[in-house]
Amino acid sequence: MFITGFPAGSWGTNCYVLATAPGEPCVIVDPGQDSIDRVHEIVHENRLKPAAVLLTHGHMDHVWSVAPLTTEFEVPALIHADDRYRLADPAGSSMAAAREQLLAMTKNSLELTEPENVQLLPHGAQSSVELVGITFGVRHAPGHTEGSVVFDVPRGEDPDVLLSGDVLFQGSIGRTDLPGGSSSRMDTSLREVIWPMNDDVIVLPGHGSQTTIGQERATNPFLQAAASGGDLEPPARGW
Repeated sequence: MFITGFPAGSWGTNCYVLATAPGEPCVIVDPGQDSIDRVHEIVHENRLKPAAVLLTHGHMDHVWSVAPLTTEFEVPALIHADDRYRLADPAGSSMAAAREQLLAMTKNSLELTEPENVQLLPHGAQSSVELVGITFGVRHAPGHTEGSVVFDVPRGEDPDVLLSGDVLFQGSIGRTDLPGGSSSRMDTSLREVIWPMNDDVIVLPGHGSQTTIGQERATNPFLQAAASGGDLEPPARGW
């Protein structure tokens, strides 16, 4: 399987590209600010054909470049129903900041606008979606936003990959103090969705370095507190 990623933009949001192999159709995950040029390079260098854009949630730093990419490649954007409303106004629904200031950071009029073709991810605790020959397990994990999801990607004999968005980071978790966030729902997601996963699952987060479920189970105080019913509050700064 072909998987590559890179941090992009002012928030260092990790964008990922997945395909069964070079020369095949691919899926783009969370194309944030300033991700378009690098996506083009990856697609060209590896002879890929984008078929869809997957979104872990609807925050502006993860959806900034969705509209231009889906328009250029004529592909859909897929997002959980509970975060669908955020795509109608990515700037206004993400943070308390001047919308005009945010729009001034765009390279063209399509960035930070609503994509034309939006499809909803399958709903349910154990759903999946088949794209470009890859099965993406879709696990609803609210707390950072109402419609946050993580994508579990099986790789045969190799360890699964988890695209964790802003639910789980190396040594930390996503903040819950932004509109639509909930510390109690985050605790439930960590305890019921993340904690039971196998130790060898490779975690590709929305920000920062990759890690594993085993490493986070052993060292991440927020994950440990959620699993044990503790009251350690999620970080109030960061992502």
